[in-house]
Amino acid sequence: MSRIQVTMKKSNVDSVLALEAKMIVALAFRNGPIEALHAGKPCPTCSVDSGYSRISDEEMKGIMKAAINSVYSLLWKKDNDSEAYAKSLVLGARYTQHWDDPER
Repeated sequence: MSRIQVTMKKSNVDSVLALEAKMIVALAFRNGPIEALHAGKPCPTCSVDSGYSRISDEEMKGIMKAAINSVYSLLWKKDNDSEAYAKSLVLGARYTQHWDDPER
C-alpha cells in the first residue's frame, strides 16, 4: 500500500485500513449494478418519500451478488496474488479520493 500516496485526515481509525475499505467498496459495490440505478434519472413521484422502495428485490439481489463476487475476488487476490490485488487497489483509489473516512 506504500505506493499509494493519499492524504487522510486524522481520526481514530487506521488510515491504511480505511483507505483499503473505501477502495474495496468502490470496486465491489459502487462500480457494480448499483451504478446503473444511480446514473438514472430520479423518480419524480417517489424520490421525496424515503418510505418507498426504489430498488426491486431482483435488482437488490443482483447488486448484492455482484458485491459478494467482487469482494471474494479481491480477498482471493489479497491471499493469492498480491500484485493483482495492489493493482486493483490502485484502481479503487481513483474513485475514493474525496470519500469520507469510516466511522469507528
